[in-house]
Amino acid sequence: MTIALPIITLVVGLLGGFFIGVYYLRRQMTSMQNDPEMLQKVAKQMGYNLNSKQMQRAQQMMKNQNVPGRGPSGGNKGPKRKSK
Repeated sequence: MTIALPIITLVVGLLGGFFIGVYYLRRQMTSMQNDPEMLQKVAKQMGYNLNSKQMQRAQQMMKNQNVPGRGPSGGNKGPKRKSK
């Protein structure tokens, strides 16, 4: 029992930290898509300098990512092969 309690505590802490991190990151992403200055700041940190047209396109792409049922993972996945 002396070994099990620290291991259980570690696992619970890691899982809790992971879910808190995911929640925080999602919140930051939704606030970033509504705030063009924050998006510009992130782009500059990555080494990109976006003009206004590129900024609008980036915001539109981020909004489309949040729409359920759309995006690269949903819909038609291409032509299917016939099996022989």
